[in-house]
Amino acid sequence: MIPPKFEVENDCHAQERHARFTLTIRRMINAERSHGGIVRVDADIVIVGAGSAGCVLANRLSEDPNTRVVLLEAGPRDWNPWIHVPVGYFKTMHNPSVDWCYRTEPDPGLNGRSIDWPRGKVLGGSSSLNGLLYVRGQAQDYDRWRQMGNTGWGWDDVLPLFKRAENNERGADDYHGDQGPLSVSNMRIQRPICDAWVAAAQAAGYPFNPDYNGAEQEGASYFQLTTRNGRRCSAAVAYLNPVRKRDNLEIITNAQVERVEIEGKCATGVRYLDKSGTSQVIKARREIVLSGGAIGSPQILMQSGIGEADQLKENGVQVTHDLQGVGKNLQDHLQARLVYKCNEPTLNDEVRSLVNQAKIALKYALFRAGPMTMAASLATGFFKTSPDQETPDIQFHVQPWSADSPGEGVHPFSAFTMSVCQLRPESRGEIRLTGPDPKAYPKIIPKYLSTETDCRTIVEGVKIARRIAQHNPLNSKISEEFRPDPSLDMDDYDGTLDWARNNSVSIYHPTGTCKMGSGTDAVVDHELKVHGIKGLRVADCSIMPEIVSGNTNAPAIMIGEKASDLIRGV
Repeated sequence: MIPPKFEVENDCHAQERHARFTLTIRRMINAERSHGGIVRVDADIVIVGAGSAGCVLANRLSEDPNTRVVLLEAGPRDWNPWIHVPVGYFKTMHNPSVDWCYRTEPDPGLNGRSIDWPRGKVLGGSSSLNGLLYVRGQAQDYDRWRQMGNTGWGWDDVLPLFKRAENNERGADDYHGDQGPLSVSNMRIQRPICDAWVAAAQAAGYPFNPDYNGAEQEGASYFQLTTRNGRRCSAAVAYLNPVRKRDNLEIITNAQVERVEIEGKCATGVRYLDKSGTSQVIKARREIVLSGGAIGSPQILMQSGIGEADQLKENGVQVTHDLQGVGKNLQDHLQARLVYKCNEPTLNDEVRSLVNQAKIALKYALFRAGPMTMAASLATGFFKTSPDQETPDIQFHVQPWSADSPGEGVHPFSAFTMSVCQLRPESRGEIRLTGPDPKAYPKIIPKYLSTETDCRTIVEGVKIARRIAQHNPLNSKISEEFRPDPSLDMDDYDGTLDWARNNSVSIYHPTGTCKMGSGTDAVVDHELKVHGIKGLRVADCSIMPEIVSGNTNAPAIMIGEKASDLIRGV
């Protein structure tokens, strides 16, 4: 069926686009009939990716009953019960049923190591398997975005969006909302070792801050979490579940997107493989929004022929539009994880006994309390490595347990972990294709610790962590420094840097690969429209021109809120 002429105009003039749209459909129907495929012509807006931003978009855009929205997700429904238990990230990360299980290329900045990059492949995306930490970043982050030419993205512009999204159990104030779909809660678990760390940080000269998402970020604090009544509040729970039955919203899971269909310089549809492996095409009468994240969105653009021409040709992809910045500007937070053995029990001891595990499970089942409500970290700190810093440039994540990585089990001794990461790395990596097959994973080239500032900052962060460990009440609870080895001299810059290169891992915050801006390296403009292609936007963490100073889930949801306003013309 050929749809009637649509009334809402986007960047293509309505008459021209309708004629082109009609002609394209006729051509594709004929082509698909000869190849046994299926063409569906039933969407005003197609959203690719049901992660943090994509779920927001599906909710907000389908509020208009006259707008038909289709949401495509490569992964399954969020039926895995561990998704909804806060501590379930131990079970879902590195689980290929819900995790893309990416790995980086061997990185010179990590002395040639390749490391894991978990990303959600399920409704809710990474918000369904992340550490549940609610962090917005600094006001200055967004003001820098605006100063880079991105009108409408300053702190005063985005704060109302954070508040609109939020339902904070502390209530509403100048910085927080309590009417939004995303539940933000205080921790339901406390552990003495984390309390001791917060006190030791203050003894070391750092202030206490009861709200790092408030007027100032700096200080030691306790995390707030994206949980509701002791259960994970993913973007799917917050934004999709309440509207799933809307007649004008269709959610298609197990849909592996192959490419965006481009006619001339207009995006007209999305081709994907359904669960059976059948090629399907959904035509978009108004526009298409990519929300596949910092890996998925640039990969889909490149598979669609949008990217650096030489790279596309090298990988057997026909060039549709030469856009140099696609896949570039990759940024991530790299964390150095310090582990200290303790002379008193920690969570490591609580979970090793089968009897204790049963008690923990029973406590959660009956009261939604106890260790199973725990996020990836309990305590945090945003500190400056030097007085010259205008704002904090490092962040701590403190856990009352220790392990080599989530999913591998805790260490067989009493211990806790404090990790430290640089908030605003200068290093820039990239995502590159590995061939024309859209199912082939791209190369992830992070280029960690490739600038002097990044090296100096992570070394100073490790030194600050070790200094905090020397202050009471924390020091009295430490029996031994396990990682790094106590033989490592705190003043040995080269040795500390080498230890960081050999031991640091991602904190799973990839961003920046579809940079927002107006320069030759930019992929989208300040309205998130892809440069040079009409009817196509990107809305996820890939649009960040610079990574925010903190965890990235809350900003991703804000980006979804902002994108929905831009598309609706609010």
